[in-house]
Amino acid sequence: MYYVYILKSKNRDWRYIGYTKELKERFAAHNAESVQSTKHYAPFTLEAYVAVQTKRQARELEKYFKTGSGRSVLMKRILQST
Repeated sequence: MYYVYILKSKNRDWRYIGYTKELKERFAAHNAESVQSTKHYAPFTLEAYVAVQTKRQARELEKYFKTGSGRSVLMKRILQST
C-alpha cells in the first residue's frame, strides 16, 4: 500500500504533496526537518491522504494533484470534505 499525502504548514500558507509507503515515518521526517524540500516550512499538519495499491498509482496521483486541474479537484473535493 502506498499513500499520497497533503501536508499543510502550521506557520505559513503552504502545502506539500508527496507519496510514500510509510506514512507515519515520512510525516515524522517532515516535522523533524529532515526533508530538504520542506524543512523551512515545518511543523506540519497532515491534511489528507489517499491510499493506493501500487507505487506507480501513487506517483501518477501525486503528479496529477500538482497540476492546475488536480489541485482544483484536491481543494474542492478532498480538502473541503475533511
